[in-house]
Amino acid sequence: MDTVVNIPKGERGMNRVFDLDMRPEQARFLREPGALPQVLGIEDINLDQVEIFPISDLEDLGLAGYLTEGCSVPTDQITADHERLMELTGHVMLIRSRAFGGEETRLTPAEQITFIGAYGEDQTQWTGAPIQADSAKPYSAPRLSPRANRAKARRIGASLFTVVMLLLLALLSNLVGWP
Repeated sequence: MDTVVNIPKGERGMNRVFDLDMRPEQARFLREPGALPQVLGIEDINLDQVEIFPISDLEDLGLAGYLTEGCSVPTDQITADHERLMELTGHVMLIRSRAFGGEETRLTPAEQITFIGAYGEDQTQWTGAPIQADSAKPYSAPRLSPRANRAKARRIGASLFTVVMLLLLALLSNLVGWP
């Protein structure tokens, strides 16, 4: 229990990798309800956001390839730990940020669980220049007169009424056998 891993509140897009120094049946047991939170020293965790698997399942791809190709981690984040990731054997555990439900969490893993590293997913850049078009300004659409608004509403209502009545007529004709 030398290692303490802190997860900040509201964290998104991080993948934490742990080496599991245990027998395969022990690693499989961690998927049982309550087992994983106990060995991580926490109350609860979303098991849908946790992967526990043998490295041998990754074949030629390796753990570094799985992180970059399967988890969208940029290659430059893996570069420093590439050799260490490729040398791992046995089972590993990958925990995504969503496993903690956005809550601040403090992991104190059991001694058979070694923290390898945290790797962020490639995030989409959502910022951009402000839109300068006149049509993007609030309330910039042409306003209709109250009389035109009422007429438009009546046309829409009449159209919907007509469609519903035609559907009911078609349904009745099918049920009754009307030609």
